[in-house]
Amino acid sequence: MVGISTDSWQTQADFAETHRLSFILLGDPDGEAVGAYGANMSFTGFARRVTFLVDQQGKVAHVWDPAKTGKHAEEVLAGARELGLTR
Repeated sequence: MVGISTDSWQTQADFAETHRLSFILLGDPDGEAVGAYGANMSFTGFARRVTFLVDQQGKVAHVWDPAKTGKHAEEVLAGARELGLTR
C-alpha cells in the first residue's frame, strides 16, 4: 500500500510518524503522479481522495472514486483478496 498526495515528502513523513502508519506515504508536490492517475483537482492543485487497486501485472483492477470512509478499508481488502494480493 502506498499513499500519495501533493504534500511535500517531509509533510508526508511527519504525518506517517505521527499516526504510526504501516505503509509508505509519498510526496508529489509537482502533482505528476496525481495528474497521471487523474486524481487531481485542477482548480486547486490538490489530490482528490481516490483509491486504486493494482493487480499483480501492474494494471488498475478497481477504482474507488471518491474514496469514502466507513467501509472503504473493508471494500479494498475484499478486492485485494479477490485478486490474491492478500490473505
